[in-house]
Amino acid sequence: MASTVHMDAPICLIDNNADCQLQVNPRALDILKGITQPVVVVAIVGLYRTGKSYLMNKLAGQQKGFALGSTIQSHTKGIWMWCAPHPQKPDHTLVLLDTEGLGDVEKGDSKNDSWVFALAVLLSSTFVYNSMGTINQYALEQLHFVSELTDLIKVKSTGSPDQADDDFEDECQFARFFPNFVWVVRDFTLELKIDGRDVTEKEYLENSLALKRGCGKKVAEYNLPRECIRNFFPSRNCFVFVRPASGKDINVMESLPESALDPQFIQQTRKFCDFVFQTAEVKRVKGGYQLTGRMFSSLVKTYVKTILSGAVPCLENAVLSLATIENEAAVKEAAGHYASQMPQLVKFPAEVQELSHLHGKCEAEALQIYMKHSFKDENGQYQKRLMGEIAAHYGNLLVKNEDISLQKCRSLLRDFSVTLETNLRGGAYAQPGGYEVYIRDRDQVVMQFQASPNKGVKAQEALDEFLVSKRGEAEAILKADKSLSESQKKLADEKEKVALIEQEKKVAEEKNLQAEQLLRDQERSHQESVAQLQRKMEEEAENIKKEAEKALESKLKLHEEMLEKGFQEKAKMMESELSTLRNEVSEAKNKNFIVDIIRGVGEGLSHAANIIDIWKSRKGSSSRNSLPSGKAK
Repeated sequence: MASTVHMDAPICLIDNNADCQLQVNPRALDILKGITQPVVVVAIVGLYRTGKSYLMNKLAGQQKGFALGSTIQSHTKGIWMWCAPHPQKPDHTLVLLDTEGLGDVEKGDSKNDSWVFALAVLLSSTFVYNSMGTINQYALEQLHFVSELTDLIKVKSTGSPDQADDDFEDECQFARFFPNFVWVVRDFTLELKIDGRDVTEKEYLENSLALKRGCGKKVAEYNLPRECIRNFFPSRNCFVFVRPASGKDINVMESLPESALDPQFIQQTRKFCDFVFQTAEVKRVKGGYQLTGRMFSSLVKTYVKTILSGAVPCLENAVLSLATIENEAAVKEAAGHYASQMPQLVKFPAEVQELSHLHGKCEAEALQIYMKHSFKDENGQYQKRLMGEIAAHYGNLLVKNEDISLQKCRSLLRDFSVTLETNLRGGAYAQPGGYEVYIRDRDQVVMQFQASPNKGVKAQEALDEFLVSKRGEAEAILKADKSLSESQKKLADEKEKVALIEQEKKVAEEKNLQAEQLLRDQERSHQESVAQLQRKMEEEAENIKKEAEKALESKLKLHEEMLEKGFQEKAKMMESELSTLRNEVSEAKNKNFIVDIIRGVGEGLSHAANIIDIWKSRKGSSSRNSLPSGKAK
């Protein structure tokens, strides 16, 4: 069952200590680790003292929470987190990230602002930039952090022979993995008109991001932040807010009732919140993988650790690191489910078919758990490990089932043999006609044993063991019986030998049936594993296709706009990127590669789940417990 989280107040997620060193708060990570639902992550950044925290409180549905500063000092340090059930998406958790104000003169380290900005981009699925007044050249210059992202974030791991090409490719790839961008303009006093025509807030933003034609340093400086926003954030929107209150009331907003705020501001706030709730997506990483709270906590740790090491956060490396953590956890959880469920469901001793049925059921459930939580297990190594662990558990249960069956059968035969043993000790069979009475009493034991239910898989072997153990005393009683002629004794002895041979055949049949069922179990395990692997790979391929299609759509739109506005050279530069994206979409639609991968992984999965070998190794190699020759090869 998916978990929910209820936080009474926000908590610091990434602290910014006195030395301007970022550090992750373990308490915040523990909260995230408890969230098994997909997370929708909304982060807000902007200059300090611009009212960011008020908006985040409203998104949390609270009047107070994130600190609202009423002085010239910034109140929020580092990145603070508030988790709450998503108000419009059941079984989703809303994670709100409020960042410290950019440009705080008390910090003394401008690099810190850059990392806070970059982390907000890396961690969020919706990125809100909060500014004051209007979207003008000054406001865009204050957003210079966006032009620094190419130095602070990498898509692919470093080490390419042509790093310049990699840097260009990273920049081109940002649009695929960056969050939706929302520009919030506070204390907006202008009319939303362009050339006398009423425009929407989004049109106002797009007009403000229009590029200037021409050459030279000034044009390049003018276009740079605009190009970065347009290229990196294809999904953009804008909201403008009037001043919420007048005079000193602005400093105590968190304690003011709505009646004391400007009605237009209240309406704009609701509009903004509704937009975020409806459009903010689940946080995903490269490859289209949705993140739960637990996965998000690992992502936070990975990025901060990378920054502290002096390296640049890399989306590709982060996914690989995340996949390792999640796949390890997925194997543990899935194997744990099988190991806990099977002993509870099995009533020992169980028949072969019953045990096989329960094994198949629990194995399928374990695979579903693994597939739900795992991702990017490209060579199937974690799935192979899981199948190996399940096979080992099953092998142990098979041996346990045999041991319990043998113990029960031996106990039954001892109980049914009480009269036989009493008569034997009392000399009841040591007189003429004693052999016939002995055989009658012994056969009565066999009949009672065969009529007993729930003996398990060792019934025939236990009976064979019993009859063999009685062979010596039967021969002695037969030889001593003076009522029988030599020919009658010979005939009776031959009959006993035939009966023992028939019993040995039944033992062999019992073992063969078990071996054949294990072969069927192994084949079913392989087929189930491959089938679930194929579904998982098709799902991952579909995510990659959607990711590529989204990027292609945004780039085509940008390319068309460049052509319309006369930026022929910039449009031409985009053509190779568009060609690459088209090829990627085409390849993602072709699912033949999935079949090839499954063929390669399938043999390893089959070997990992070799139940026969594991069963034999658990049993030992005694002649009576080993498989008949030629079986299960």
